[in-house]
Amino acid sequence: MKKYYVFLIFATLFWAGNYVFAKSVVTELSPVQLTFSRWLIAVFLLFPAAHYMEKPDWRLVWRKWKTLLLLSLLGIVGYNTILYEALQHTSSMNAALVNSLNPAVMVLFSFLMLKEKISRKNIMGLLLSLVGVLFVLTDGHVLQVFTMSYNQGDLLMLLAILVWTLYSIIGRSLKDIPPIAATSVSVVLGLAVTLPFFLTSSLPQQISWHAASGLIYIALFPSVCSYILWNTAIRKTGPGKAGIYLNLITVFTAILSMLLGNSITAVQVFGGLLVFAGVYLASQRDIQSIAVLEKGKENSL
Repeated sequence: MKKYYVFLIFATLFWAGNYVFAKSVVTELSPVQLTFSRWLIAVFLLFPAAHYMEKPDWRLVWRKWKTLLLLSLLGIVGYNTILYEALQHTSSMNAALVNSLNPAVMVLFSFLMLKEKISRKNIMGLLLSLVGVLFVLTDGHVLQVFTMSYNQGDLLMLLAILVWTLYSIIGRSLKDIPPIAATSVSVVLGLAVTLPFFLTSSLPQQISWHAASGLIYIALFPSVCSYILWNTAIRKTGPGKAGIYLNLITVFTAILSMLLGNSITAVQVFGGLLVFAGVYLASQRDIQSIAVLEKGKENSL
């Protein structure tokens, strides 16, 4: 059993690298170009992985193409493009910190859209998480929340959270479709949607080895390896326990950022602690259900 928890640790470590390495890649490739290139590489590995590990009935999977197309627009294309656009304007650490608000937001939207029960503890957790994110967004000047101007990238991350929340909630309707197979088809549909934008974008004459290696990392590790590790582990640990490990993404982002010479501020540390505490309270209602909502997150991080 211990090895499956190691799988979860490595899965979140690889996802953290998406924030760190994408920050440098988007200096040479546009968000659309990075999104398209990433999934174009990954799809050639996802389909064999799905076929070998899940042995799905592909005809049944493709019958759900309308729902998978919607999920593709939200999770494969929308979330990633917004994330990479945000990284052109904000730090990897800020992006990861704002994104860590996701589980708490899912509790709120599950209450609003799915009529799931919400307790006072959940509300307290949601508010605490919001304060933590505001602390980061305002650089510690929370009382000036309505009077100051905000970083465009941080605001885009808030939009990314909303897109991902809708993706996660809608994704619950595909319980009869194996996750890696569903992701593989979603990626194909996402590539079809983004292809015209990719071809009409201003493609660079060449990219540096630094950007190329970052792209290869994003395509192989966050897009493929993390997803396979996560789905292998979750079968043994259960979604409830596995969901807790998603909070390691922000921790690993901080560590990777420092190793690459980026500084971490006291505001980010304090704001992150508030977010983590809030997410913990917000998830107490039923950590199992929150983890199920988060279960699909790995396919586009």
